[in-house]
Amino acid sequence: MLGVKTYPKSYVAACRAKVEKDISAYRALAATAKTQPALKAFETTFFNNMVLVLDNLFVHRLRGVEGKDGNPLNEVRVLCDSMLNSRMVADKSIKLSPEKSVLKYKVGDEIKLSEADFLLLSKAFFAEIERKYL
Repeated sequence: MLGVKTYPKSYVAACRAKVEKDISAYRALAATAKTQPALKAFETTFFNNMVLVLDNLFVHRLRGVEGKDGNPLNEVRVLCDSMLNSRMVADKSIKLSPEKSVLKYKVGDEIKLSEADFLLLSKAFFAEIERKYL
């Protein structure tokens, strides 16, 4: 597929609905969890993987439109690249500042998203998608 400059509103809405459905499924499962440690371990795995889902829903977005200024789209991109190491890595082509980022990860930090973290990140991500790609 070629790079994408714009996404139809209907596609963005469908992606948002898919993410919300996945979060609802997590919440339904969490409501039945018998032990908090098991739920906490699953929460991190689930929401780290949801970052990968978020990025892949818009994997063909053009980097020129996305920019390299440390916005939420860049943050998701860097988080995905970092997931293989489970620790935040630097991307020399993106000016991602922990202080200005959504989740405040620094290089070397272990990536362990919670539900609340993902909700913040996905809200910022979709807002940026809508601002730049609609």
